[in-house]
Amino acid sequence: MTTEQRTADALPATPVQAAPHKIQEAVEARDALAQALSRAGIQLPAMDIRSPWSDETRGALVHLGVCSAPVALALAAVIEQGIPR
Repeated sequence: MTTEQRTADALPATPVQAAPHKIQEAVEARDALAQALSRAGIQLPAMDIRSPWSDETRGALVHLGVCSAPVALALAAVIEQGIPR
């Protein structure tokens, strides 16, 4: 069994809805991250909100999707620049 299959098996078959305030929190976090990445010249191809849990109190996740190797390297470089030494 692959990692992808194990991950897919761990998620519920039908999507669930997080509590509205948890979704709003995740949307605001996603938007803030997208703006910060944009200022750094980085754009992830897909960022959305997901809630894989049946327990609404756990909230929603900011799904960052996938990115190319050059985008991943650019993201790593920006993070490294922001780390205090």
